[in-house]
Amino acid sequence: MNTQTTNITAIDSITLDAADPEAAQRFYADAFGLTTQVRTRRSDAASTGFRGYTMSLVTSQPANVRALFDAAVAAGATVLKPLAKSLWGFGGLVQAPDGAIWNLATSEKKDTAPASKEFEHIVLLLGVDDVSASKRFYGDRGLAIAKSFGSYVDFATPESPIGLGLYKRRALAKTAGVSEEGGGSHRIQVNSDAGSFTDPDGFEWGRASA
Repeated sequence: MNTQTTNITAIDSITLDAADPEAAQRFYADAFGLTTQVRTRRSDAASTGFRGYTMSLVTSQPANVRALFDAAVAAGATVLKPLAKSLWGFGGLVQAPDGAIWNLATSEKKDTAPASKEFEHIVLLLGVDDVSASKRFYGDRGLAIAKSFGSYVDFATPESPIGLGLYKRRALAKTAGVSEEGGGSHRIQVNSDAGSFTDPDGFEWGRASA
């Protein structure tokens, strides 16, 4: 593991590995309107089962969640959890054709505007084996904790277009509606201003683009 200790102040983008990166990039543009925050690259690295993370698009109202969910399914995503109301809000989960799992959600219960595919935040949630150890690792790289309870940690990233959180791997898989079993490459790289390093769970970080 690299001992790089440059502080993380912003996550610039996410790079996802795909066998067909051009098709994957079209999916993200068509389904979610993502062209710069999510990038793709060709890779045939071995990966089985749950890759250990989820991405979330957090919206301002249920109608936007429905619009994003329907667009993702129309573009080829697989439904993992159908749209449903819950105590915390409204949402559903899909798996993109490249294998990445996306949570589309809002904490709001009612619509206040016409439906659109606009969203408020992008959040990367990493499934980790030891939440305390990973929390220390990222704290040593300058990330302050916004929320922390049980096996969940949300870091404060006010200057970042992409938020970061930690969750116990088993709990994250259950939330995503998949088995926790999985191995090989995570097939994701997080791009920030802190350079290249690998975290305790094998998640790779790279340098943000200029």
